[in-house]
Amino acid sequence: MTGNLYRGQAGLPFSSTLRVYEPLSAFPLEQRPAIQSAGARTASRAAVENAELLASLGRITRTGGDPFPTGRTDTVRVTTAPAAPRTGEPSGAAAAPEDAAGPALLYCPSQLVLRAGLAANALMEGIHGPLAELLIPEQQRDRHQERIDQVKARDGSIRVHTRASTWGIPFSWFSLFSESDHKDVVESAGRILTVRVWAPITEALERARYAVANLTLAAPDLDMLDDLAQLTEWLELFHVGSMVELDYGAVADKVYPDDSPMDIRLGIECLAEGDMTGAAAAYRRLASRWIPIRQLARAS
Repeated sequence: MTGNLYRGQAGLPFSSTLRVYEPLSAFPLEQRPAIQSAGARTASRAAVENAELLASLGRITRTGGDPFPTGRTDTVRVTTAPAAPRTGEPSGAAAAPEDAAGPALLYCPSQLVLRAGLAANALMEGIHGPLAELLIPEQQRDRHQERIDQVKARDGSIRVHTRASTWGIPFSWFSLFSESDHKDVVESAGRILTVRVWAPITEALERARYAVANLTLAAPDLDMLDDLAQLTEWLELFHVGSMVELDYGAVADKVYPDDSPMDIRLGIECLAEGDMTGAAAAYRRLASRWIPIRQLARAS
């Protein structure tokens, strides 16, 4: 089973992620050796995804009732990108070998301890809070808070590099990408395992700001506007030489080829021009594609 878990995620929720990969020079000096070392140990992307799935299932069945990650097995995803301009370099940061001319290595640490804490807090504050309190005892939450405090004390100010979504991709995420962006389609045995779309962070930010500016004027009550504003603030935390990755996950097999980035762009352009018919048509295309996916979350 361990070798094929990533290829056969039957029964698991569809999970999609938005990740930011930064150059080594964007990380504090004391973190760089660990980031670089973990990145050097990184195997194929399939192996990384498989290892994280196995680790998550292992935590659920762990004796003692603690479902939280300890951080001892955190992974670091690595990719390459053309060398970015040196403008925007964090104050006092020393140049790293990867920042030399030519392809640069970019890193995305998994940060499971922090992300698990954020996810648990969101669950506690949601409508399923009383159930979550039963599933995650207070003692385990307190123990995990100690881990979070240790990470913050060790690393100082922390940028969380990954956002995750289950049972569908938030429409606001698509505004960061264009139909012309680079895509990796990962297939096996006749089905799509995932699709990954890449954009330089400068372009993703420009698109997000364009969307926020136009929606503020044309549709200030739209829920997506708040999501976009939060996305923009999040992306502004990262190095200008970063890359943004949208990883569809297993939901790609249900929706790809996917025109959602184009539909979001056309919908915003139509709203800006006062073309309500065009905007409604773009939304209908999005809804027909993604509402059936979201309904799977309530299927028995």
